[in-house]
Amino acid sequence: MFLESNVKLQPAGWIEVVCGSMFSGKTEELLRRLRRAWYARQHYILFKPEKDKRYAVKEVVSHDENAMECVTLIKSGDILKYVGGVEVIGIDEAQFFDMDLPDVCQELAVAGKRVVVAGLDMDFLGRPFGPIPDLLAMAEYVTKVHAICPHCGNLASHSYRFADSDETILLGALEAYEPRCRKCFSLGNKLKPVGRKKLKNT
Repeated sequence: MFLESNVKLQPAGWIEVVCGSMFSGKTEELLRRLRRAWYARQHYILFKPEKDKRYAVKEVVSHDENAMECVTLIKSGDILKYVGGVEVIGIDEAQFFDMDLPDVCQELAVAGKRVVVAGLDMDFLGRPFGPIPDLLAMAEYVTKVHAICPHCGNLASHSYRFADSDETILLGALEAYEPRCRKCFSLGNKLKPVGRKKLKNT
């Protein structure tokens, strides 16, 4: 499905989206695909939003601590300034970019680029997040990855927030979020504002 053939031979490129909850392996999968492109002797470049400084400033780092050098940007439109001579473009934490990102990815794909995007498909309230829904509709290939719910062991597709904040964008890791299945996510939300951590102790 994800070929490392020379995209210069393609009449047009394509868009791949890897989405899911936090701790589901989205970034790890993105890095894996870029490593395969490198093994295929393709030129690639990796981007992430400037606001994501959790693990490193100039690297994309997975929760498993695998890392690749990246370019950090404020505006998605600036991606177009860096991609001359590049065959594969990776974009991590895409939900934090502006709503111009789908158009940017479309332009890159039409120009013959392979675009691999990773991001959260839902925010902490379970709502579609940022530009990801539009990218899902536009992409040729969509992969939804799942974490494991620590309460019941089922597949987790939601990101449950412990941190006491109602901001849509709140960067954090295990101290602020955990993956949950639909049922445990819903149960945790019903317990609020009694206590965001109450379910953890059941």
